[in-house]
Amino acid sequence: MSAPSPDFGTDQEWEEWGRRDPYFAVQTDPRFRLTSITQEAKRYFFETGQWEVGQLMRIIRQHIDPDFSPRTVLDFGCGVGRSLIPFSDLAREVVGLDVSPSMLREARRNCDERKASNVKLLLCDDALSSLTGTFDLIHSYITFQHIPPDRGRAIFCHLLDYLAPGSVAALHVTYAKMHFAASHGVAPPSPPPTQPALARPSSSDPEMQMNSYMLNELFFLMQSRGVKRFHTEFTDHSGELGVFLLFQAT
Repeated sequence: MSAPSPDFGTDQEWEEWGRRDPYFAVQTDPRFRLTSITQEAKRYFFETGQWEVGQLMRIIRQHIDPDFSPRTVLDFGCGVGRSLIPFSDLAREVVGLDVSPSMLREARRNCDERKASNVKLLLCDDALSSLTGTFDLIHSYITFQHIPPDRGRAIFCHLLDYLAPGSVAALHVTYAKMHFAASHGVAPPSPPPTQPALARPSSSDPEMQMNSYMLNELFFLMQSRGVKRFHTEFTDHSGELGVFLLFQAT
């Protein structure tokens, strides 16, 4: 029997988000809805990226490498460029990967508006086939949660191939849900559906999956690649519990 086909429906949904509501898809705050976003709200949106990249660099220099200064950066799941722009101030070359052409077009507009001329944008597939070379920093934030874990695990492994010795990875995944506190964050088994799912109205938002990953599987991939130690920062997005895994390649 052949293996089941990968779930690529999430890619189609993410492209629909990119086409219809790209800023809200990145930060699900009503002020970032495309129908109502103001210049002030958009400015705040990009300021959050500036703050997060600054915080990330402080953590890396405190816990991983005090002299870390990346020349090349890869941002997996770059969306509209919220992190790309501050990374462009730090590095000589920045590459943004995203599965959505609409997100990439919006990211290009944002980078051009902010004179981030050292940013290259590439359409992504699960094999990361558009990439060449290695990167000093590989970053992904609030992206893996939207990818089915079977696919995300393979992508996580592929990303490690683009780390040179001394390079740093900063990869965020979600692992549990506060809603399921009684079962330690793990969803109980669901009974099989008794009726076919109803079609979603065309006026409603696209689907946005929130997937949890088994951390022991990711730790296995890291250790099998020679990672000796890592630093973790916990995250909590409205009860979606996650970890930022930061480590240096050997």
